[in-house]
Amino acid sequence: MAYQLHYWPTIQGRGEFVRLALEAAGAEYVDVAREPPPKGGGEAALGRRLGDPHNPRPPFAPPFLIDGDIVIGQTSAILLYLGPRLGLVGAGEADALWTHQLQLTIADAVAEAHDTHHPLSTGAYYEDQRDAALERARAFREARIPKFLGWFERVLQRNPAGDLHLVGDALTYADLSLFQLVAGLRYAFPKATAHAMAKTPAVAKLHLNVSRRQRVHDYLQSPRRIAFNEDGIFRAYPELDG
Repeated sequence: MAYQLHYWPTIQGRGEFVRLALEAAGAEYVDVAREPPPKGGGEAALGRRLGDPHNPRPPFAPPFLIDGDIVIGQTSAILLYLGPRLGLVGAGEADALWTHQLQLTIADAVAEAHDTHHPLSTGAYYEDQRDAALERARAFREARIPKFLGWFERVLQRNPAGDLHLVGDALTYADLSLFQLVAGLRYAFPKATAHAMAKTPAVAKLHLNVSRRQRVHDYLQSPRRIAFNEDGIFRAYPELDG
């Protein structure tokens, strides 16, 4: 049975981290809200599942994954579930926990990137909080981007199996998620990210290597990969890049 991924149909957002794992593993899945309504898709289908009164464990928000009778919300929890099933997690409990820790740190970086353009309220337009966004973005690009990428650089350098992967000597969902984080930062903060990446060559190499993996490459070139846009988490407002 195919996995059912429920996420907004017009943005990459947090759902993209799950899409990348499913695509890299060659897993059978349905991106439900991107299916036509006659086939049970569309945003209405997402809303029905999200508001299902019969689900005793409802997700707070998309993304959420349905696998048979199991419904899992939160990107990191979804990947924790999928990792061993897709062969995208290190062997053994210690490596599995380390992979999950890396994913949670990526989630922290993603949340901070989002808050650069919505520092006061997610319910208000960017234009209504632009002054605060300028300040938040300056701190993010000057301090937080280098700190996050520098930490991942050290993780790669300290991996006993070499610096090609974050965990062990094989691809994990943490590698795929770091690829997506870098891609998003390059889109939203091209100048600041280029400066930080010049000091983190192992992160840059991982990003390139992931993009060259056949299934990932094919996905990135396909219409299934939604383009970055100014409705998602990573938004290209030039004034926020300094």
